[in-house]
Amino acid sequence: MFILRKIYCRAFQSVFKAALPFLPYRRPKILPSVADIADLCKEKKIRRVMVVTDKGIRRLGLTDFLEKTLDEQGISSCVYSRTVANPTIWNVEEARRLYLQHGAQAIIAFGGGSSMDCAKAAGARIAKPRQSVSQMKGLLKIHKKLPLLIAVPTTAGTGSETTLAAVITDSKKHHKYPINDFSLIPRYAVLDYHETLGLPADLTAATGMDALTHAVEAYIGRSATKETRKIAEEAVRLIARYLKAAYDDGQNKRARKAMLQASYYAGAAFTKSYVGYVHAVAHSLGGQYKISHGLANAVTLPVVLRLYGSSCEKKLAKLARAAGVADAALKSDKEAARRFIQWIQRLNDSMGIPRHFKEIRRRDIPVMARHADKEGNPLYPAPMLMNQKELERIYYILKGE
Repeated sequence: MFILRKIYCRAFQSVFKAALPFLPYRRPKILPSVADIADLCKEKKIRRVMVVTDKGIRRLGLTDFLEKTLDEQGISSCVYSRTVANPTIWNVEEARRLYLQHGAQAIIAFGGGSSMDCAKAAGARIAKPRQSVSQMKGLLKIHKKLPLLIAVPTTAGTGSETTLAAVITDSKKHHKYPINDFSLIPRYAVLDYHETLGLPADLTAATGMDALTHAVEAYIGRSATKETRKIAEEAVRLIARYLKAAYDDGQNKRARKAMLQASYYAGAAFTKSYVGYVHAVAHSLGGQYKISHGLANAVTLPVVLRLYGSSCEKKLAKLARAAGVADAALKSDKEAARRFIQWIQRLNDSMGIPRHFKEIRRRDIPVMARHADKEGNPLYPAPMLMNQKELERIYYILKGE
């Protein structure tokens, strides 16, 4: 990367980090059970709500209990269940129309990160009807309070129940981009591990590695704070201990509860300290090939960490020791960092996550790298800065070349 651009990126990130204590970050209020949602709505005099989810969750009947308890309290609900894995502008607009037709007063995001992203963006469009989704792309473009947003995560990975981000896909341009604003942070998050019991093994793996990516990128980035480092360490500790157990046994209550907490911690860490090029690359892969975000992060994480090399060696070593991945007595930072990356790769392998994406086409790489460069620079405080040409190398490695 050219020196002047590096100076600009680092200056931008330094100013943003300095402003952190003065920005309106908040954590959602926690509800322990889905059963509490109806009481909350009644307390706030909300009579009509929209539930945003996906077809798989609806087909499994996972929203039935919520709909029943709402109905018993005299609260009318409509359900938008057409959210796709990488939610599109079309999803957002369709959900917005249903909300208005039903006369809803609140939105309940029920599912994984895709449902939450769709719900957040729909809420933003409701709050700002004259601003298109594409005009909200980037940082702090909304500025208005959304309808009451309640998040119910059914996976343990995205951390979207505590973040200020929504990631939306423009399916016409094959481009996936984040919308970031404090108003997108849900007001309430329901951390009910019962909703994650029985999650399929492949989804457990991908979403668990998504949480790990959030924690690692937040920790090694240059905007990490004492608070975010602490909760990122705790997230990695929990993931190291419980992700494989949750993968092996979908009904393991202890593991499911721990992973839900890890996801929340990781989300809280990265919503303040941001992420890095793993996410920028993963978003471009999702936009181009519809690869799920968690899977894209999982495969990309060890690749990018190796390329970062010595720029994050000390921090990665410290995280490895704190999380118990490397022996606390190991003195060599280089070796501790190497063992941490090896642990990530072994964890991926043990859960059937591939090392490469065969669908990557050479002709698409410059376009995806351009999107990743535009997303990551100057916003993401990665330990080492990369430009478009340098980012292209990541895609070739992911392709297996």
